[in-house]
Amino acid sequence: MKIIIDSELHTLTCIVNEQEKVIDLYTKEAFEIISKQWVKLGWNQKYPYNFSWMGRPIIQLPEDLIRIQEVISEVKPDVIVETGIAHGGSLIYYASLCKAMSRGRVIGIDIEIKPHNRQALERHELASFITLIEGSSTDSQVVSQVKNLIQSGETVLVLLDSCHTKQHVTNELEAYHDLVTHGSYIVATDGIMKDLFDVPNGKPEWKWDHPTAAAKEFAAKHPEFVLKQPQWPFSESELTENITYWPGAWLRRQ
Repeated sequence: MKIIIDSELHTLTCIVNEQEKVIDLYTKEAFEIISKQWVKLGWNQKYPYNFSWMGRPIIQLPEDLIRIQEVISEVKPDVIVETGIAHGGSLIYYASLCKAMSRGRVIGIDIEIKPHNRQALERHELASFITLIEGSSTDSQVVSQVKNLIQSGETVLVLLDSCHTKQHVTNELEAYHDLVTHGSYIVATDGIMKDLFDVPNGKPEWKWDHPTAAAKEFAAKHPEFVLKQPQWPFSESELTENITYWPGAWLRRQ
């Protein structure tokens, strides 16, 4: 697709297979077209690698952080399980929300927690809200360890942000979905990979090998989960779709 923006005429022209369509630049349709390209360009430029939360690199698209905050505020989980830790910014973010709500704690899992990251997390002022587990998120012993940390009757939300291959995410969904309580979510993050197979730093296999495909197949096999973006609690515009790295990620347990 070729996109031409004319800021003087206030038009956006899309050309697909030699078919040309001209639309008003200041419309929902134009915004969505531009946003999709902005997300791809931003990913290739490592845009989310420029943010931190309370001292720790967070490596998330800011809108995704706001949207997950909206969900956490609604669900009010007693336990947030996150696979994939990296520098630990997301764990600190979720821990800060738990502290603000006076409810909840966080369990973080990673196949390798680098010593400097572990040290920073264990010395952080929010460390008391966080439990770290080192090991593969799909290892049966790790899964059992996580389950043993959750008490009967607790509300649980799960975020999958470790290895993003379709098979690994499928394995994580099968391993952790039974922890998710009714009305809560298991979130298969970073499905944006499906739109990045053709960018300079992408990989061709991402066209099919991505978390969104795993989430879609999981939902088809598990009718107790609905694959749907959570409703925005506040909106005064005609926009309806997230600007996100997490398309097709939100699996809500009915």
